[in-house]
Amino acid sequence: MNGTTGSGVSLVLIIVMAVLFACGVYAMLERSLTRVLIGFLLLGNAANLLLLIVMGRPGVAPFFDGSTPTDEMSDPLPQVLTLTAIVITFAISAFLLALIYRSWQLGQADTVSDDEADAAVRARRVGDEATMDDVAEALTDDATTDFVGVDTSPITVLSSRDVAGIVDDAPADRPAPRADDGPGGERS
Repeated sequence: MNGTTGSGVSLVLIIVMAVLFACGVYAMLERSLTRVLIGFLLLGNAANLLLLIVMGRPGVAPFFDGSTPTDEMSDPLPQVLTLTAIVITFAISAFLLALIYRSWQLGQADTVSDDEADAAVRARRVGDEATMDDVAEALTDDATTDFVGVDTSPITVLSSRDVAGIVDDAPADRPAPRADDGPGGERS
């Protein structure tokens, strides 16, 4: 045995991919945002290796000129997916770096701490969960929105009828009058 599987993919490549996935998931479960970033980068590289493994046997570039048989060409789909995975990994890494930088500016640390809601969830017992389920079943849901009345609505739209200083000269979604329209908008 020469260390390869039947399709020509190296067994070492498969092991490295599995180790990268395992280390990435483990690093993402930490509270430090820097470790989450490192874990995400490891997961991104593992996904790229997975796509490389899925690609199979390397072949000629997938340009069809008529002289190369299609079974000798490499599949372009995994290559496109790998490029897409690289772009997504880069974008999310940039976002995580911005979060880490802002967290360091605000608190001189990049760890995520528990807030009051997390502490309350952790303090609940199993019996409390059953009680909450019973209360939820007892309530009837007649409302289609969270904001039922005018008093609880978070947004109030004002017009010139409400405040004298507002000018309602915004364009309306009405068709513009044509030259052959009469005074009431009817066509002659």
